[in-house]
Amino acid sequence: MRNEILHGYLIHHRKYRERSHIVHLFTQEHGRIDGILRQTPPPQYQPICLQASGKSELKNFSKLEIVNQPVFFFGDAFFSGFYLNEVILRLCPAEVEMPQTFVLYHQTLQQLQLLAQQENPNLFLRQILRQFEHALLEELGYALDFTIDAQQHDIQAAQHYLFQLNDGFIPTAQQSRATLTGEQILSMRDYEKGRDFNREQLQLLAQLYRQMISSLLGDRPLKSRQLWIQNTQSQS
Repeated sequence: MRNEILHGYLIHHRKYRERSHIVHLFTQEHGRIDGILRQTPPPQYQPICLQASGKSELKNFSKLEIVNQPVFFFGDAFFSGFYLNEVILRLCPAEVEMPQTFVLYHQTLQQLQLLAQQENPNLFLRQILRQFEHALLEELGYALDFTIDAQQHDIQAAQHYLFQLNDGFIPTAQQSRATLTGEQILSMRDYEKGRDFNREQLQLLAQLYRQMISSLLGDRPLKSRQLWIQNTQSQS
């Protein structure tokens, strides 16, 4: 890579030596890419343009430009932005283009700026976060087939299922908070990409995607989720 122009966002940075920073970017051209920036890092959530050079895992970044005006998030929008960046940093492989996820990331940041104007902010927030997770997990190779179970049999509406990341939907006679009904699972059959999820689909995806993302993260939980819960509890 030699003086390649990249477009994207800063998702994390830390101090490196006296005047430099190690920065992690999410870019349109190469997905997540890491490097050294010898200037003050840009604000998060703002589109940036810069040059990248180098063959090692850490590129050299230069000629950084901030494309738009500053973006400031507060409350749930702040924690949501933190969540998006942390999930990208933790789950996205380095230098693997993820065009669908990039588009949804950009779109979600724009929608978060409108959160306070919504008639039902909680529902709006759940909608845009599930849409982002849907694109991310699909592009990571974890797209789900909502029509068949782990034994390659058709999902039955009256049956209960347990979900496991590496196996899929496993039929079970036991009912618990962890089980899903076949009717819930089948509600995703008619989903068309780009449309909003209905309430049944949102309920299903909230349960599934939290489990999937937690499994992919391993033993290190998300700091953004922990802080979000603490903030919610402190306000109640």
